[in-house]
Amino acid sequence: MITLITLAAVNAQESFYDFKVQDIEGKNFDFSVLKGKKVLIVNTASKCGFTSQYKLLQALFETHGGEKFTIIGFPANNFLGQEPGTNHEIEAFCQKNYGVTFPMMSKISVKGDDIHPVYQWLTSKNKNGVRDSKVSWNFQKYLIDENGRLVDVVEPKVKPDDVRITGWLNQ
Repeated sequence: MITLITLAAVNAQESFYDFKVQDIEGKNFDFSVLKGKKVLIVNTASKCGFTSQYKLLQALFETHGGEKFTIIGFPANNFLGQEPGTNHEIEAFCQKNYGVTFPMMSKISVKGDDIHPVYQWLTSKNKNGVRDSKVSWNFQKYLIDENGRLVDVVEPKVKPDDVRITGWLNQ
């Protein structure tokens, strides 16, 4: 009986591909469309010392993005109020200043009592099956493989063109 309950709990665990979120324009975005792609998930902010990483993220997307890789940006205002804007303001900022074309989602919370379910999955070993982590600041990156498995957590100070990320993409 305990084995059956354990198996049911494991099978009920959300996979990366079970998530459905809203993009920055308020349209539904189903993570199931990401099957077979490597995915870099990043929490963003427009008034942060790391905001210039948008340029490097866009370059990474232009070089590697397509059928096998994408970037998903999640604006978040969890660190010193560095993302105060509305979704519309954030979208305009990203396009005007950095020409962002990778998918941006609606603003969420990446930590605390109101942490979004995607970030609950990313930061909890009980959910992702790999490791626990905490989002330490804006522009922390989560690397997801082609099978929807968390493979690495990359600190905010590590730039998107770092070999830790590009090497993973070229594997």
